[in-house]
Amino acid sequence: MNYFDKTYHPPGTPPGSLIESEDAGPETFTIQLINYTETDFIEEELSSSKDIQPYLDKEDVTWVHIQGQMQSDTIRNIGHIFELHPLALEDVLNKGQRPKVEEYDDLLFVILSMPNEINGKMTMEQVSIFLGENYIISMHSGVNDPFDSLRTRLRKKTGRIRNQKEDYLLYCILDLIIDHGYPLLEKLGEDIEAIEDKLLGSSAEQSTLAEIHRIRRELLLLRRNIWPQRELLSTLQRDHMALISEDTLIYLRDCYDHTIQILDIIESYREMAASLIDVYLSVVNQRLNEIMRVLTMIATIFIPLTFVVGLYGMNFNRSDSPWAMPELRWYFGYPMVWGIMIAVVVGMVLYFKRKKWL
Repeated sequence: MNYFDKTYHPPGTPPGSLIESEDAGPETFTIQLINYTETDFIEEELSSSKDIQPYLDKEDVTWVHIQGQMQSDTIRNIGHIFELHPLALEDVLNKGQRPKVEEYDDLLFVILSMPNEINGKMTMEQVSIFLGENYIISMHSGVNDPFDSLRTRLRKKTGRIRNQKEDYLLYCILDLIIDHGYPLLEKLGEDIEAIEDKLLGSSAEQSTLAEIHRIRRELLLLRRNIWPQRELLSTLQRDHMALISEDTLIYLRDCYDHTIQILDIIESYREMAASLIDVYLSVVNQRLNEIMRVLTMIATIFIPLTFVVGLYGMNFNRSDSPWAMPELRWYFGYPMVWGIMIAVVVGMVLYFKRKKWL
């Protein structure tokens, strides 16, 4: 996981410059256009950005979604058609921007971070949105189109979306992007629960610690991007922007509540992930203590045995003194020593078990 994933221009580059990064891929994108009123609905895929122009003169709501990787010439052409500000276009090209909202003369520019999971790895994908009079432009450079469900609602005339203006469509897009965090948080919660069950079962491995750190990094990435989106929604509600109607502000308030809920879940999971490290260390220490206790018991059992064999291993000459190990001449001396050692071992084991040391 990259801790710094923003593309940027070299220091000293003039503001509003549209320069692709060195690792920018080939230009592959699609332009999907939806034009609708309460009764009419048009949906088509355009071959060129110039085909958008005829729809701009209509009073219907026009939604243009550009999906895929665009290069500077294409972004510049779209900016010319819609008269978009160069600084906003620069932020579209330089992905990894902090979520924000900016108001120009007759235009609202919004940048959002949409959480997504690709090949088991969490990523944050930038969605750039331009809101103007009777139109919305959304741009997403990811592989998968996130707005299929929203188009289905428009086609089937589900809910009140076809009865509202473009600011309500903006709310629907914001709500869809923010709600992408719920399934990812649900999966992270399941991962935390699985690790917790593993640790409580005293099954702590090195891979478990790596998994905990992965969860903590992903939660940090989510928090870093969801937090400014809360500020963004607060700004939309507070600043009384001309393109946002009073009726839509109520729905934005609900969207704001969703960000608060997601942030609360993130903070709870972060605390749980931090406590998992403590549990992991406790399990490791407990396992180490168990190993040390067993080794200590084995060493303790062998202390008297070592004393006995050490005592009878002394080379005193029996002919020099009658006190020099008289047991050496006993007929059952050797079996007796074995019997004493076995009795000592059995007695110590029974004593340890009685004391619950084993």
